[in-house]
Amino acid sequence: MLTSRTPRGLDRLVNFTDAAVAIAITLLVLPLVDLVTDGKEHPLRTLFEDERGTFLAFAISFVVIASFWSGHHRVFEHLQDYSSAVLWVNFLWLASIVFIPFTTQLLADQGTDTAPVNALYIGTMVVTTASLALIEVLAIRDPSLQRAEVRGQLDARGAFVAIGLLLVALVLSVVTPVVGLYWLFLLFLSGPLTRLFGVRPHRVGASPVPEDSGRSDGRD
Repeated sequence: MLTSRTPRGLDRLVNFTDAAVAIAITLLVLPLVDLVTDGKEHPLRTLFEDERGTFLAFAISFVVIASFWSGHHRVFEHLQDYSSAVLWVNFLWLASIVFIPFTTQLLADQGTDTAPVNALYIGTMVVTTASLALIEVLAIRDPSLQRAEVRGQLDARGAFVAIGLLLVALVLSVVTPVVGLYWLFLLFLSGPLTRLFGVRPHRVGASPVPEDSGRSDGRD
């Protein structure tokens, strides 16, 4: 249990997380490297045709990890402190991130039309999204964790919209595996649905306007 926390502790947490994400996203390229290190000649066109599944899995997972890191970065830009709960939920988030290269290899080996593989891949994304949403909820419940200039701007409802869409995609990918991971295009509905539910946009650089600014315009 944490008894004291410092700004340096938050920096170490973020730096450790960034390093782990960097390693995970780098691991994605290793299967591609293996394709050309077997001592055989591989014409580029033939390589892309024969291993299109591997290249597709790499591209999908690269975008997925990059998007998850971007969301994590956005949330932690609001924070000036962390709690024990935030620390351990962040480790859960990291566990799901470093698991993605494994699920990516499964996609490359078995294709994107295999129900169990699709379920595992999208299920991992659900864990990643849900754990970051929980970090947002913890920060919202404890405003002291947030930087004063952006306090009150975090809103986890957008993350829960994404979780709902991912769960729908997971079910559909199992029921109709022939569509494969194309069900993830449902996530493009996240923005419109978020606006429909009236979620405020995140503006990290903007300071909230207090109800009473205490300024006087010179009039009595």
